[in-house]
Amino acid sequence: MGISVTKLLIVLAIIIVIFGTKRLKNVGADLGGAIKSFRSSLREEEDKDAAKTDEDKPIDGEVTSKKGDNG
Repeated sequence: MGISVTKLLIVLAIIIVIFGTKRLKNVGADLGGAIKSFRSSLREEEDKDAAKTDEDKPIDGEVTSKKGDNG
């Protein structure tokens, strides 16, 4: 009871007839732009997180005190 290739082609043909190729092209371009924007925002967040963790690392030979250490 799976979906065969012929059923997929029939559904695709119906979608093309209903919406037209120009509208489908626009939808594809909009979807691609949204995905590209989402990926770039994820990269920016990863870069911010990486920079934040780099700031927390001590420099070689640097002595750091822990929070709550009174001495």
